Order: sequence, then C-alpha cells, then structure tokens
Amino acid sequence: MRTKMLGLAVVAVSAVLTGWPAAAEVQERTIRWGHLNNTDHPVSLGVQKFAEVLGAKSGGKLKIREFPASQLGNELQQQSAVRGGTQEIFSASTTSLAGVVKDLGLFDFPFIVATFDQATALADGPFGKAMMDLLPEKDLIPLGYWGLGFRNVTNSRGPVAKVEDLAGLKLRVIPNPVYLETFKAFKANPVPMAFGELYTALENKTVDGQENPYSVILSNKFYEVQKYVSATNHTFTQNIIIVSKKFWDKLSPEEQKMFRDTYAETVQYQREQTKRAADQALGELKAKGMQFNEIAPAEYARMQDAVKPVIDKFSAEYDPNKVKLFNAELARIRSTVK
Repeated sequence: MRTKMLGLAVVAVSAVLTGWPAAAEVQERTIRWGHLNNTDHPVSLGVQKFAEVLGAKSGGKLKIREFPASQLGNELQQQSAVRGGTQEIFSASTTSLAGVVKDLGLFDFPFIVATFDQATALADGPFGKAMMDLLPEKDLIPLGYWGLGFRNVTNSRGPVAKVEDLAGLKLRVIPNPVYLETFKAFKANPVPMAFGELYTALENKTVDGQENPYSVILSNKFYEVQKYVSATNHTFTQNIIIVSKKFWDKLSPEEQKMFRDTYAETVQYQREQTKRAADQALGELKAKGMQFNEIAPAEYARMQDAVKPVIDKFSAEYDPNKVKLFNAELARIRSTVK
C-alpha cells in the first residue's frame, strides 16, 4: 500500500514539474459558439479551425458546437445570453459591443484605416488591448480579434460614385449611433435593423440598400435583391471572440490556457480567410450580375470631409484618455503600416 501511494505521489510531482495536466484539469465540455454568418463565411471557417485545434489540445474533451446564421438569436440577443451564462461563446462585432462598452465605438469611426494591415495593427496594438481590458467587468472574457473586413454599400437604385449618390437612399445599418450619424452626414436615410431581417427587407424594398463586407454580401445572396455594389470602404469591422465569464470561471487554469493558446494559433488562419474571401467574393458578385464601381480619389476625399463632424462629435463623448490613445495609435499606424 505504501509503495502504491509513493508511486502516485511521484506521478503527481512529475505532472507539476513537466507541466502536463492531470486528467481532472480537463473535463468533457460541449461549448456553444454562436455567430451571425453562414458556414461558408470566414467567421465560420475560423470557428471550425478553432474547434479542430481546441479538440486536439484537449484530447477531444473540449468540443465546440457551432451555431451559425443567427440560430441562437440576433446579435444583441446572443450578447445578452453570453453575459448571462446561457451561451458560452459569441463572435461579436465591435459595432454591437459598443452598447456594452461605449468606447468600442471608436473602432467604427469612418475612414480611420485604409488597409487590412492597418486595421489589424489597430486591433492588436495598445488601443485594442485597452478595449478588451474593459470587457471582464461586463461579464465577458475576450480572447482576441478576428477581422470581418471593410464594409461597402449596395443598393437597388444606382451606383454610389459620389456623396450626392447616397442622398435619400434608405440604407439598413447596424443599430449603432456612429453608423446612424455617419450615413445621416451623407444625407442618406439610415434604418437600424437586425441582420436576420435584412434579406426580406431588401427583397420587399423596405430598404433600398445596406452596407457590409463583400463576403457577407455574397454569403447571404444579397446579389439576388441588389444590383449595385460600390467600394465605399467606409469602415473596417472587427469581431471580438467573447466568452461568458460565468462559463470561463468554471474552467480550470489548464482549460483556460488551452482556449487562449488556440486563439493565438488560429487567428492568422481566420484573418487570411477574411482577406481571401474579400477578393474572391467581389469577383463572384460581379459574375452574378452586380454592377461594381470604384470611387475616384477626389470623391472619396469629399466623403471623408462629410463625416469629420461625426468624428468630432463622438470623440467628445468618449473617455478622453481612450480617445487620446486611439488617435496616437492611428498616427503611429498610418506612418508605419501600409
């Protein structure tokens, strides 16, 4: 008996010294991960890769069950479920999370970044980290950012080649104050609406158009009910992978480390899928009959000028220290990242 106990003690000490987990540290768990996109979208591809890597790390014990295409509710409903602990993970846009942490709305300022790499640098730098640090007190544990892409306007009435072409267009936008004010500055009529309602609204002409990344436009078949797509590139949307704090607190330190390590190992894959999807999606939208147009630099500059009052207005409403950090990061990124 003493020999057996000694052997168990040696095993326990070895586990501590070598860093491999005792079996009790990783339990059988099924984790519900919801998002708004279809299974051919880069967000879904990211979830699938995350599930694969996490499953391998945990010996198959930590299982991700994906719920795509708003199966668990719209964006605000899923946010609420994650905060309440009835859903474990959600791929949430910074746009909608601004309703939980107001300063996240800074990400939604129009025309702040010009390239995918600049958007990534903003999310991964000090400003992005400062934003994530605000989420745990709201019962959300952030793993990090995924790229969703630049947003572009589609509509059924005509090409958007200058500011005046947006005037009077009834456009669905995310229910977010910055988006509403941005399109009001363009003299459009922005309509806040849940994403799940959008296709029918476009089909019935309840709204003239909408704005989303090319991959979302393609995945959701908006080309069936929209004729024109214009490269406005007005904002770049980030997703934050948020985990319910109530669920997170039940995990062992080893399980928590597996989640964080899995994010670190899969984030580049997801971002590459987003980049690739944007290029491929635009080609497919053209092939399916959508009329595409670029915007001349002079007209693009006019759009930027039109929304400067929006940026000034909202900058005054956010935490001054966060605004200072945000502007400093933008200056750094614009001078160092192409």
